[in-house]
Formats: sequence, C-alpha cells, structure tokens
Amino acid sequence: MSALFALVSGSASFNLASRRLKLWNEVAATDKPAIFMYERDDEYKGAERYVPPTVTMNVDLFIYIEAGKDQSVAPITVLNPLIDAVDAALAPSRTTGRQTLGGLVSHCYIDGKIMKDPGDLDGDGIAVIPVKILATV
Repeated sequence: MSALFALVSGSASFNLASRRLKLWNEVAATDKPAIFMYERDDEYKGAERYVPPTVTMNVDLFIYIEAGKDQSVAPITVLNPLIDAVDAALAPSRTTGRQTLGGLVSHCYIDGKIMKDPGDLDGDGIAVIPVKILATV
C-alpha cells in the first residue's frame, strides 16, 4: 500500500495527499487538489486447493478539487487531468504488460467505473477511482 500511495500521490501536483480519508468539506480550498487513499476489503482465493492464495486488495482513490464558481471555467477541465495523471502512473509496464508496484505485487490496476462530480454547481469536485491489487501470499 505504501508503494501505491507513493506512486499515485506523486503523479500530479497535489497540495495534500494522505492515506487517511477526509470528507471533502473537511479539506480547505488551499489544500486542493488533494488525493486520499482508502483501503477497503481484501479477498482471498485458492487456499482451499493447498496453493498459496491469491489476495485481491481493493482501494479507492479520492481526488478533491476546488474549481471555484467562475462560470467561464468548466470544472471537469481541472478534474480530468488529475485522473489522467493517476491513470498514467498505474499504466502497465511496456516490458511485462503489468503494473507491479516495483515487483511487490502481481498486478495493480484501475478496475471499474470512475465516479466523477466535477463541481459544476458548487465548485467542489470529486473523483473516486477504484483500484485492485493482486498479490500471492
């Protein structure tokens, strides 16, 4: 998890990065853009076959932006480049075809729908990026 956090928190110019999730209204405008990593559930498979189990770890990355209420700026133009930066950081290696977090895991990738609320109404935007990490114990 430390390797994932280092990778995504350094992927863009985030003013605040933390492994401890905060609600968007608890993050000052001056601390945005911000990224938070929230570890969810782990799923073990394969132990019943007397082989090392495969562990799937699920993580959500929360990105918060302050787009302001300037009607001449589309907040999505602030949010999308941050999502793109995280996506690029998690891109698979050209040689192995996998993101292994420096050889620590088998795979690490974005999996599922990215939830986006750019903040068109109130200027506070959020994206939630679902990430899966596959490892063998």
